[in-house]
Amino acid sequence: MPNRQYDWLNQAVRDLDQAKDSQSAGRHEWACFAAQQAAEKAIKALHLHLGQESWGHVIAKLLQELPPSVEVSALMIDKARVLDGFYIPPRYPNGHPEGAP
Repeated sequence: MPNRQYDWLNQAVRDLDQAKDSQSAGRHEWACFAAQQAAEKAIKALHLHLGQESWGHVIAKLLQELPPSVEVSALMIDKARVLDGFYIPPRYPNGHPEGAP
C-alpha cells in the first residue's frame, strides 16, 4: 500500500486556502470548519510520514498520539482543542442557542 502522506498534506493546504477564502467572503462558519479540517489532515500526513496510521477527527488526540520524538507543547494541545470545537457546531444551527452558525 503506498504512503499517501503527500495526498493528505496537499489536501490540508487546499483546506487552509478554503478557510482563508471563506473568511474573506464572510462565511465564518465554513472558515472555522475548513481550518479544523486543514489541521486534522496535516497531522494525519505527519502520522503517515512517521510510518503510523491515525484515526479520528479530534486534533488534540491526534497530536497526543504522535511518538515522543515529536515535541508537542501544551500550548499546541490547547490550540488544537479550540479547533476541535469547530468540527460540528459551525455547520449546524442547533449547535448554538439561536440563529445560524
